[in-house]
Amino acid sequence: MEPKIPFLEATPHSKQLVVKGKPFLIRGAELQNSSLSSAEYMKDVWPRVVEANINTVLGSVTWEHIEPEEGHFNFKELDRIIQDAREHELHLILLWFGSFKNAGFSTYTPAWVKTDQMRFPRVKLRKAGGRMEIGNTLSIFHSEAPKADAKAFKALIQHLKEVDEKHSTVVMVQVENEVGVLGDSRDGSVAANLKFNAPVPDDLLTFLTKDWDGLNNTIKGNLHYFRSQQSIKNSSWESAFGSSTATDELFMAYHYACYLSQVAAAGKAVYPIPLFTNVWLAKSDNDINGNPVVVSGGATPGEYPSGGGVSSVLDVWQHFAKSLDFIAPDIYQADYKNMCAAYRHRNQPLLIPEQRRDEYGARRIWYAFGSHQAIGTAPFGIDTLEEPHNPFRNHYGLLKKVESLVLESQRRPNSTIGFFFDEAVDSRAKSESLEAALGTWKLKIERSFVFGKPGPGFGMVIHLHDSRFLLIGEGFQVSFTSSNPNKPFTGILHFVEKDIVDAETGELKTIRMLNGDETRNGRSCMMPGEDPDYGGFPIAVTIPARTKIAECEPYALEWDDSM
Repeated sequence: MEPKIPFLEATPHSKQLVVKGKPFLIRGAELQNSSLSSAEYMKDVWPRVVEANINTVLGSVTWEHIEPEEGHFNFKELDRIIQDAREHELHLILLWFGSFKNAGFSTYTPAWVKTDQMRFPRVKLRKAGGRMEIGNTLSIFHSEAPKADAKAFKALIQHLKEVDEKHSTVVMVQVENEVGVLGDSRDGSVAANLKFNAPVPDDLLTFLTKDWDGLNNTIKGNLHYFRSQQSIKNSSWESAFGSSTATDELFMAYHYACYLSQVAAAGKAVYPIPLFTNVWLAKSDNDINGNPVVVSGGATPGEYPSGGGVSSVLDVWQHFAKSLDFIAPDIYQADYKNMCAAYRHRNQPLLIPEQRRDEYGARRIWYAFGSHQAIGTAPFGIDTLEEPHNPFRNHYGLLKKVESLVLESQRRPNSTIGFFFDEAVDSRAKSESLEAALGTWKLKIERSFVFGKPGPGFGMVIHLHDSRFLLIGEGFQVSFTSSNPNKPFTGILHFVEKDIVDAETGELKTIRMLNGDETRNGRSCMMPGEDPDYGGFPIAVTIPARTKIAECEPYALEWDDSM
């Protein structure tokens, strides 16, 4: 019987990663760029990763490392890495740093690629005053680079098949890293200009025309000129789309998507495990604290990597990078909620391969898993984060206990909601809330009541069945209203603190029955924080969090004029 390799299985409204025949939730963490190049370095990292309740490590395999001499491959260090991960019962997502790494820089290419400019030309960057610069990025408008990259990638994936197919230690592979041109909105080389001034490929024109209704609003907003044209056949890029940086970005996105698809297809042909690429996002309107370009992503193409799979060209990537299973956002400063929603476009699964590693980032994972059925999250730089400062240990620890219940709920449409509340900065935080409809109930989720300063919170609510709900997390409370207008009164019938008996099956046991102060006298179910602020009030009416798991059942009564 053939071993079951990792794959993505369709659910009613998303996909789930399946490993060894079972749905798998990625409690991931990404290493620093070059950490996975050394099995010796990783010896001290593996135990700390396990202690942090991480089950999947993301780390790079680089072209220069496995093919230092053209045609001669060396996988000895990678084999040691895979074996060590397996011994620690960890999975891996390998990041292929081939032609491109971070803003498309080609720094991880082998020396024989770096030094052969005739065979592997670089991007030309257009600067003020007509000045041109050579970029530290391979040009995608020459055939040798994608051919050589695809050959190396195929060798890597073939090797994974040989050493890991029976084990599924490696569950996915990322193809390249945050591709795009930085420092210009497009490649200004002679070869690029020839393509830019040539007719736009018919397959792109056909896609944008026939699939207009399926495009996201961001790309539609950039295509007003295109939509106004009477005839676009045999038109150059500027003739079809107008003269703008958005046109430059579209041009680069189409060709980058085709480039990566060529590389990915070579690997997929020999061992079809899930493949994806990641995105350096554009600067968000909601970027906190006005962070500089190097942190927040940049506002225009070229300030962020032009041609990468940002939302304004995501449709193009999804259609033309046919060998990739999905496109994944790296979310640091961009609005987390907006980006999670944007990268569920066309029902693709959500993986966040890079995000903040602090508490601010950690509490956001519950929104990704609960509201967008994420298959995984991963803070970046986990190997340089000292254990006392790693908030993911607690968050992933709780997720580990309930993940079978989370996975089951992700397969049922409209059965979960995830959320987070950040540190309160002013008095308005007390009124912060969100509303949702699950089953026949309307839910209001807000910060847990305290007499003093309201604290942060995070969690998920899972609709189990009928009027039964599972509450996971801390620092919040939930009140219920019947969707039946003839039932104006709502109370809490049962509210029970739970804990996990068997994480694999999701079996729960009752710890204690909750009522009174814990329900604000029947008005809501409170999931308090670990250290509630009593604000000088002399009575400790709010209990601290314990298991952070509870089950509740609201009830509603009809109005009766006879009583």
